Amino acid sequence: MPVLNTIADHAPELAAWRQLLHSQPETRFDCHKTAAFVAEKLRGFGVDAIHEGIAQSGIVALIHGQRPGRTIALRADMDALPMQEATGLDYASQIPGAMHACGHDGHTTMLLGAARYLAETRNFAGTVALIFQPAEEFGSGAKVMIDEGILERFEIEEVYALHNMPGTPVGEFYASKGAVMAGIDSFTIDIKGRGGHGAYPHETRDPIVAACAIVQAIQTIVSRNNYALDDLVVAVTQFHAGSADNITPEVAMINGTVRSFDPKVQAMVQQRMAEICAGLATSFDVEVVLDYEICEPATINNRACAEKAITAALSVGLAVNEKPPVEMGGEDFAYMLLARPGAYLFIGNGDSANLHHQSFDFNDETTPYGASFFARLVEQVLV
Repeated sequence: MPVLNTIADHAPELAAWRQLLHSQPETRFDCHKTAAFVAEKLRGFGVDAIHEGIAQSGIVALIHGQRPGRTIALRADMDALPMQEATGLDYASQIPGAMHACGHDGHTTMLLGAARYLAETRNFAGTVALIFQPAEEFGSGAKVMIDEGILERFEIEEVYALHNMPGTPVGEFYASKGAVMAGIDSFTIDIKGRGGHGAYPHETRDPIVAACAIVQAIQTIVSRNNYALDDLVVAVTQFHAGSADNITPEVAMINGTVRSFDPKVQAMVQQRMAEICAGLATSFDVEVVLDYEICEPATINNRACAEKAITAALSVGLAVNEKPPVEMGGEDFAYMLLARPGAYLFIGNGDSANLHHQSFDFNDETTPYGASFFARLVEQVLV
């Protein structure tokens, strides 16, 4: 088994920790009980410093190596999703409407497993900063922690993180040397017309007809305005209008998401969407207001850091796919990668339900591989 023996020996205990966290999910920035559990374990390991209450419930813990040197950071997210669990597990969520459906309970446990090993062995130079972050799913907790100064305060030079991936065998990793996950934008389009009786459409300015035209038109941004080899998604995910079959409503609302990797593509989408809205507002004699929000940047690995991470993954994993397809999902670790060089890798979760599914569960067999990866990465980078 390529994982570190001292970590593998603790696999049952790590599984118990993970399952406890799974049963007590917390969402957004309200990860105080999870953070208290993490801090208790870190104190027991004998880490050198624990800084709590960052971004409300986040933690940065420090472990110093045997010799002076620079500082790198390992990050795990702690928050759950606001959804009802349907796994039927003995350790299923005990919190109504909250569930660890993305495996952050496993991410936290993997980093705790690495922390115990690193605090015991300290076979590295410099310092490793362990970042336990809230609000990855909602609230961009990574950005909040950065805004509160953790990178400068702890002199962090590089950042690394792992995410589990259903459908990839346990013990296998995949890592890109460039783009990993898409940037996320959100748009809302409000259409105001003139309501009236459905039997007399000539007396109204129908916002539904205008909204349908807008939905169709913005689909052409991908098919007619974007270079075919530049990854882009423009998806309308909400359309709300009307209240009865004989009433033409006054207003309609469209909402959706944009996923891209290139800032130039992102700017093009925003411009074209504004132009389409303005043009169709005139065509249908309605008011159209576009609210286009740039939410999170694309997750882009630093090539040199990705190569370091791949080397560490190869030393503990069964296989590493170095040319995976990019993911159109988003990740707030992107903010850390914008601020510091680093890498974001995926680790296999086996044949499980998909992420964000009510039947998802993190695979405890994955934990020793992830913890060993973090430990070996520190030992190989901080020399």
